[in-house]
Amino acid sequence: MTLPWNYDYFSFLIPVHDEAANIDAVIKPFQWPVWIGLGISSVIVIVILFLIQRHLDDRDGLERDSTSNNGKNADSTRGHGQPGSQYLYVLGNLLSQSGPCTSRRLSFRLVAGVWTLAAFIFVQGYNSTLFTYVVAPVNQPLINSVYDIAESSDIVLLVKKAGTIDTLISERSNTTLIIDDLYFLVNCYHSTFKQNSNATGLYSKLRDRVNSFPHSRCTLVADCIRLVNPGSRKVFIDANIYHLDAIIEDFQSTKKCNLQLARDGFISIITTFALPKGSPFTKTISQGLLELHQTGLIDYWDIWFRPMPGQCIENIKSGYSMPKNKHPPLSLKNLTGAFLVLLIGLCLSFLAFLGEKVFFMTERRHQHRSRRLQKITAHVTESSRKTAQE
Repeated sequence: MTLPWNYDYFSFLIPVHDEAANIDAVIKPFQWPVWIGLGISSVIVIVILFLIQRHLDDRDGLERDSTSNNGKNADSTRGHGQPGSQYLYVLGNLLSQSGPCTSRRLSFRLVAGVWTLAAFIFVQGYNSTLFTYVVAPVNQPLINSVYDIAESSDIVLLVKKAGTIDTLISERSNTTLIIDDLYFLVNCYHSTFKQNSNATGLYSKLRDRVNSFPHSRCTLVADCIRLVNPGSRKVFIDANIYHLDAIIEDFQSTKKCNLQLARDGFISIITTFALPKGSPFTKTISQGLLELHQTGLIDYWDIWFRPMPGQCIENIKSGYSMPKNKHPPLSLKNLTGAFLVLLIGLCLSFLAFLGEKVFFMTERRHQHRSRRLQKITAHVTESSRKTAQE
């Protein structure tokens, strides 16, 4: 064999997904245990502040009853034992809308000060991380690496029938791989390929993904590429250069970049020339290949014969398409989560308004009935009195 003509790798061809609404961006800065701990801490602080204020009010009441000269001071400290004021103070700190502390007592202010410091740390950490999730791409790729395929049961892996990958993950016994391709010879680490294919691991999971779809083994490469359409959960693995050709051909026919490459490759492959043993041309060809690599002609030829459309350049670099400008304006899909929170707040406010309205109407009707009953009682009493006088 001569020195390698080309260094390549197996990559994953995936469909370009449409932009999705970034609904959960407002909750992504914190993990669920943090949100749960924050909710429990808020409830505990509200209860502690309420109990402290109630204890202080009760003690002031006893002092007022025993001493008649401190009535003014006692009145100035009462009326703060309602849980509503503590509720607004605790949650207001988290929303950066807190009001003044509801008590001047030292014990109350110590707890309130600790909560203010903790809320400040939470709010700053949330705000600094929230921006990252709001401006994150809303068209995330289907997969980033081979491990995403292994761990996702709804993804179908497409392979070329009797090809290198199909042979690698098939249920055949562990033997040296024989590649029936006349154009390139796969030079992989035999220690990796010679492992038992029946062993549980990555290859076993990949085999399950291939077997989950009846048409996952394609006789023609075009059949596999045709199955990788936008909106599908199918992934085709083949040599990276072949995927580049597929992206170019699809763009030429549809004028859209419907295909893209996953971020990480799978296995490195090498293209080389096989000559008869002892051939006098082996050294000459190897020397020529070294000179071609040194001058960069091979890479230049690859770009020349395989020009990638400018619209699809980003699809083969990072695994998903990003806008060309550096600072794209935020769209409605980026801020869907914020508007969803606003909608939920408006709905809760409207429901609270309806509840207060119903309670007010019920209370007013009850008061009206009570006044009518009092009038009737007073009228009957007055009539009875007049009758008794007569």
